[in-house]
Amino acid sequence: MTNGVIRAATAMFLVGTLAGVSGLIKDYPVYGGQAVRYLVAAVILMAVIRGRSVRLTAREWLYLIGLVVLGLVVFNVAVVEATRASGPALVGTVLGTVPLALALLGGRPSRRLLAGSVVVVAGATIATGLGSGNLTGLLWSLAAFVGEVSFSMLAIPLLPKLGAVRLSAYSTALAVPMLAAVGLVAEGGSMLRVPTTAEALGYAYQAVVVTVVAFFLWYSALPKLGPGTAGLFAGLIPVGAIITGLVLGVAVPAGADLVGAGLVVAGIVVGLSARRSRGRSPAAVAVPATPAS
Repeated sequence: MTNGVIRAATAMFLVGTLAGVSGLIKDYPVYGGQAVRYLVAAVILMAVIRGRSVRLTAREWLYLIGLVVLGLVVFNVAVVEATRASGPALVGTVLGTVPLALALLGGRPSRRLLAGSVVVVAGATIATGLGSGNLTGLLWSLAAFVGEVSFSMLAIPLLPKLGAVRLSAYSTALAVPMLAAVGLVAEGGSMLRVPTTAEALGYAYQAVVVTVVAFFLWYSALPKLGPGTAGLFAGLIPVGAIITGLVLGVAVPAGADLVGAGLVVAGIVVGLSARRSRGRSPAAVAVPATPAS
């Protein structure tokens, strides 16, 4: 369990650091940049698995396509459009409820896990900030919420067969043409241009750290912890953003940020205590680990 906890926590913290590099890429065409990000990640991951493929059933293909469409493409588009419509606070607050959703969807959560999820949601909400929003922003935020939940729930039936690395490779590769199509519609011929040095560094960080490393860590932790427990660590996303901003000197955390971060950590501790308690119970059911990829 300890290994899974470390991987899940690191994955979500790394996703949170994305906010720290957002300033480097804010002027680059959004969808073209994301297509390049996933292309670079797919090339790296395909090299790791050496191009060896696994035969999928029709149902498994549906799960994989659903994961890519909802968990990668819709999520990215929805976050961008929600931010444009009402700023980052609303979408951040809505996404802060993901731990509770995963706890409920992951089976019959214990009271401690539910309590921990609620505390994490409260902490993430405070750390993100309840800003003003509008209906358009809310609808896009809800779409992003569906995408974020799908990213984990649709992966669960695929992980035993594909493993963390291969699932990450397949999903990022499939996302490239989909995001490129969105880019052509939304940005036209301007969807790609030669990046500046800062933009290239920003997208390299996104591709290697936030995509390759974080995807692998998350998908290798998910079957060990289950969606309910793993979902607790989604609350670390705003924590990662706060710490990255402080380290880079681009933002000093306010009191609400620190209170929210503290609540997230407290909620994770409460949620993990539920798993330890269940692990001592004779009725505890082991979650199969992801096979090596």
